[in-house]
Amino acid sequence: MDFDRKIVLKDGREFYGKGFGASKSGVFELVFNTSMAGYQEIISDLSYFEQMVVMTYPLIGNYGITDEDFESRMPRIGGLIVREYNDMPSNFRYTKTLSEILEENNIPAISEIDTRQLTRIIRSEGSQAAVITDAATPTAEAVAAIEAYVYPKDQVPTVSSKKKWYSRTANAKYNVVAVDCGIKLNIVRRLNALGCNVTVVPYDITAERLLALKPHGLFLSNGPGDPENVAPVISLIQDVRGKLPIFGICLGHQMISLAYGAHTYKLKFGHRGGNHPVKNLATGKLEITSQNHSFAVDADSLKNTRLTATHINLLDNTIEGVACREDMVFSVQYHPESAPGPQDSAYLFDQFIAAMEKGVGKNA
Repeated sequence: MDFDRKIVLKDGREFYGKGFGASKSGVFELVFNTSMAGYQEIISDLSYFEQMVVMTYPLIGNYGITDEDFESRMPRIGGLIVREYNDMPSNFRYTKTLSEILEENNIPAISEIDTRQLTRIIRSEGSQAAVITDAATPTAEAVAAIEAYVYPKDQVPTVSSKKKWYSRTANAKYNVVAVDCGIKLNIVRRLNALGCNVTVVPYDITAERLLALKPHGLFLSNGPGDPENVAPVISLIQDVRGKLPIFGICLGHQMISLAYGAHTYKLKFGHRGGNHPVKNLATGKLEITSQNHSFAVDADSLKNTRLTATHINLLDNTIEGVACREDMVFSVQYHPESAPGPQDSAYLFDQFIAAMEKGVGKNA
């Protein structure tokens, strides 16, 4: 088999394969995802901005790409690494192949890689910068590019909406403002389906402008990068907490925790996939969840805040949910909108609706 592309790690190890998508070369953070389906949602999830994702499921591309299933209007994933790529989809809904979408958005991909070995390296050594490039690129040149790589700190400003936009629904009962740090579109769809008109606003909106929109509730979205770099949203939470119900997912969860004085830290290789077991501490029930994050909330630091832990991860005991009942604030680290993933946690949207139903929002 003729290999035309390769992945190079920081120590010079190389993985040769066949390129598809764009022919672009670049340095990206190398992570893995354990989902068995949902590659379209993964490549269009802005939380993967500038990351190169190893898919542990061996066959990718077999059902193509469907116009209705994107999680953002413009995929911003760094690159995609798969074992076997299928460029002849079998799906009556598909409109394009995965390779066509990647090429249109200048996203490089590579197949015929030993994804099992690469995933084991990430699990053992942690997420790390890696190069995707032409097979003929000298190893020393690729390693030098990795050594020169600096992890970006402006991911949220880059992916956030530059102006507010609306998603309305018939017979709406609630008005929700969603702060866009890289929001997944299925979150907006879920809120619409529950009777909410949604106003999506840039990450740096001020408390004054937000409250002027007279929302019944505030939603804080997922997004890429280190939550400590998103100071405007942390300040916003501090300014509006207690004035209306607040619900955060993923990065939103981390920013809420920081706003209350807790700390966050980077996980060795993160949580990415649709099969993470989480325990609801209030009910004792187990939820199988969909996750995508590199950072977690430090459990010990919660003790000095007004937040209480509501959910924990049963694989590594990391904090998966927090709440401040008196301020009407709650959040989870995982993705209850399930795109892709299990639907065990859909009740959290109902919980947000119930908080707005009580009419406790002073700006309702």
